[in-house]
Amino acid sequence: MKLYYSPGACSLASHIALLEAGLAFELERVDLKTKQTESGADFNVINTKGYVPALVLDSGDVVTENIAVLDWIATQAPTLGLNGSLGRTQLLQELAYISTEIHKSFKPFFVGASEEDKARAGVAAPVTAASAPSTTPVSGGATDTAVAAATPASASWSVQVGAFRSRQQADGVHKQLAEAGFPVFQSAVAAQDGQPRYRVRVGGARSRDEALRLAEQVRARVPVTTFVIAN
Repeated sequence: MKLYYSPGACSLASHIALLEAGLAFELERVDLKTKQTESGADFNVINTKGYVPALVLDSGDVVTENIAVLDWIATQAPTLGLNGSLGRTQLLQELAYISTEIHKSFKPFFVGASEEDKARAGVAAPVTAASAPSTTPVSGGATDTAVAAATPASASWSVQVGAFRSRQQADGVHKQLAEAGFPVFQSAVAAQDGQPRYRVRVGGARSRDEALRLAEQVRARVPVTTFVIAN
């Protein structure tokens, strides 16, 4: 099984789900401008739509569109789905909402919009420099430099709520979570394009189940999308 992806694209959701499911898979990067894969293949032959994700199954069948790919992964790993007779329907409902309603709000990041428009899209409420949490500059070449509090040493899991290109965006989410009473911390990660991403996490938890419960509490109090991650 192989996932065709592109850094910064929506294929990240499928990549995360495959890792969470513990499924064996290969990755191949796609240049969305040239439509060439890193092995030199014509991506348009693999997916005539020309965009990611595209998941090629062991059978040779190709699944495209994030909702369909995530639904297929959930059928292979039921723990990623929702329980109950309407579980799958509710899962598709939320995926469709994210893909159609939430995703379009981030359009300014993809179409060369002004910095003002990007700022409005990045945070629900503007955060001034005076009110933003204090941060530590990212060290050059660092792969994971602490920006705020470190992850509790006893915690094996945490809840990630985003990886932002702008520190201001990360600080805005950090502030909302902190005001809601959650233990929140940030870290800066060097992305494949060489630019930093500012990750915001809530934690920690000693088990995945505990982290999942924490994620539910976060979503109930702050309008963010979450996923659990091992520290």
